[in-house]
Amino acid sequence: MNDQQNPYDPYYPQPQIIGYDAYGQPVYQQQPAQAPQQPAYDPYAGQQQTAYGYDPYAQPQAPQQPQAPQQPSYDGYGDRQDGYAPQPSYDPYESYGSGQQWQAAEPAAPVAAAPAGVPGQRPAPEPPAPQPTRPAPPRRAEADDDRDYRTEQFSFIEEPDEDSEDVIDWLKFTESRSERREEARRRGRNRVIALVVVLVLAVVGGVGYLWSAGLLPGTGDPEQQGQAAAAGPQRRDTIVLHLHDTQGGGTSTALLVDNSTTKQGTTVLLPNALAVADSEGAATTLGKSVEEDGSSGTREALDTLLGAKIAGTWRLDTPYLENLVEYLGGIEVDTDTTVPDPQGKKGADPLVVQGEQQTLTGRAAVAYATFRASGEAEAKQLQRFGQVVNGVLRKMPSDATNATGAVEYLQQIADPSLPEKDLGASLAKLAEHAKTGAYKTALLPVGQDGALAEGAGDSVVKDILGGKATALDASGVPRVSIKDGTGEDAVEAAKVVLINGGYAFVGGSKTESRAKSEVVYGDDAQKATAAEVAKTLGLPAGSVTKGKPAGTAAVTVVLGRDYEIPGAS
Repeated sequence: MNDQQNPYDPYYPQPQIIGYDAYGQPVYQQQPAQAPQQPAYDPYAGQQQTAYGYDPYAQPQAPQQPQAPQQPSYDGYGDRQDGYAPQPSYDPYESYGSGQQWQAAEPAAPVAAAPAGVPGQRPAPEPPAPQPTRPAPPRRAEADDDRDYRTEQFSFIEEPDEDSEDVIDWLKFTESRSERREEARRRGRNRVIALVVVLVLAVVGGVGYLWSAGLLPGTGDPEQQGQAAAAGPQRRDTIVLHLHDTQGGGTSTALLVDNSTTKQGTTVLLPNALAVADSEGAATTLGKSVEEDGSSGTREALDTLLGAKIAGTWRLDTPYLENLVEYLGGIEVDTDTTVPDPQGKKGADPLVVQGEQQTLTGRAAVAYATFRASGEAEAKQLQRFGQVVNGVLRKMPSDATNATGAVEYLQQIADPSLPEKDLGASLAKLAEHAKTGAYKTALLPVGQDGALAEGAGDSVVKDILGGKATALDASGVPRVSIKDGTGEDAVEAAKVVLINGGYAFVGGSKTESRAKSEVVYGDDAQKATAAEVAKTLGLPAGSVTKGKPAGTAAVTVVLGRDYEIPGAS
């Protein structure tokens, strides 16, 4: 049996309750302590104790009187004043985050002192002083697994910061700046949208105006479009075409002009009566120049007369024209007359029938281009020649390679100034204009004396060819024309006098009879030349006047009745 007796044993004397503490716990009377025995080492006592037995060196100790337990004192709030601190324990129902929760202490079981004088019995230990307890807080009746917390369980601490005002000001500044940026972006988007709308309206309005005015590509009159583009510098490629009639004789000449600036093509028909200068500077006609001076001499004479740069010459004999039309599969022409078959029998069907959109074979195209009725003006035959040229260009390939193939098919002798490849490229450009309707035909107006008619320099030479009529030939000899107003035939006599005087005669014609003669010059640089011409013809110095000479002549002499014809009686 243990040395410690059970305090609840009925035979064990119970301690006497002498009162209650502040927490309602009983306070027991302390029993007088017996002489203690030296206990053996108790590992749970926290210190080394001496075993029971006699110690000869031990000093006798006076017995200690038991002291009455010290009653704790409390303040007005019920808290002890002796430094007692309750032990914290976690209570989930205390204030959240406070860090200190309280748990009620269980009262210690009272231990009664062993009865005195019982031998062999260990004295009962002194019961520990009762620990003050704090009543546990009431439990929540509605606690569940998902705990919710009341507002009063949280505490919010506002700690003033010395930079808080600066932070608030900075936030206000950044917010206002962001608002200003957003407002600027919104205004910028509105401006862009407004600008796009204005541009769209402007484009639509401009396109509508151009369409109504016919200035868009493919709309309106091609001639008007060409005139609108003709205001600035223009690029032109010009070649001269000579059609030689190997059956009936004679030639027909035309200039093929490609204006790449205005996208316009033109055939300029040149009458054979056009007065030009030969290789020696003497006056001759275009027809004679082609027969006598050949392609090179005629090209230079035309270049000098018209002031237009001619790139090369295309000589096309009538058999080659027939082969070319056959190669192209025939052409369509609005014929203005009926042409009989020169090789047909009497009463045979005509080779060409008058009418619109007539399909012409190779033989019919040659017959129509060279036909000139009896007593008919040369201009009529040139117009038919121009129609055939236009029909050929409409059937010619617009591709330079294929057009060159058509030229090579003819196997004609090419002019050194215009190789087959260059000729094919020029014809392809002209064919493109002819297919789109941007092609026309013009006749160079020429007077009876072969000189350029009045206004020809503006309508054809300047506008179409981009040239300028020059008053001097290649050798620098002044060119002089004559208008006879004497009432007699004085042109031949005056012509001989001028040629003998070293001047180039470029043509003479009749005019209305007049009393006094005039020597007219247009450029101030030709004033001295006009004075010399008057002196050569025996005219007074007062007859020299500034005006507008005829055609390309530097000086035009208008003979009156005061002119004395050399050799006349």
